[in-house]
Amino acid sequence: MVRILFVFVALALLILSATCSAATLDVVVTGLKSDRGDVHIALFNQAAGFPYHDAIFREEKVSITDGKAHLQFVDLTVGTYGAAVYHDENENHDFDQGLFGIPLEDYGFSNNAPVFFGPPSFDRANFQVSEPTNKIIIDISK
Repeated sequence: MVRILFVFVALALLILSATCSAATLDVVVTGLKSDRGDVHIALFNQAAGFPYHDAIFREEKVSITDGKAHLQFVDLTVGTYGAAVYHDENENHDFDQGLFGIPLEDYGFSNNAPVFFGPPSFDRANFQVSEPTNKIIIDISK
C-alpha cells in the first residue's frame, strides 16, 4: 500500500513539475504603418542560425489592428529565446528584399536590437522566458 501511494505521489509531482515549467510569451508588435497584410513572428530557441528560416523554433502569422499585432506562444519551456518579425504587407508570405538584400518590408527583432549591415546577433536579441507569463514588445517603426 505504501509503495502504491509513493508511486502516485511521484507521478503527481512529475505532472506538477511539467505543468509549472510551461510558460507563455506575449509578443506585441507596434509601429506598423498600416493594417494591410499580416505580421510574421518567428521565435528562435538557439543562437545557431538566428534569424534565418531554417533555425525557426516556432512561427505564426497574425493580423494587424490599429497598427499593432499580438500573438501568444504557449507551452514554452523556461529558457533563452530570440524573435524576428516582419510586416508582410503584400501577403506573399516572403520577406521581400531588393538589390543587395536590402529589405523592402518593415521588420524588427526582440530587444529592438539594432541592425547594422545585417541582422543582429542572437546575443543582442535574446531574452529570457522565466515566468509563467512573459511579454516582449517589438517596435518596427523606422
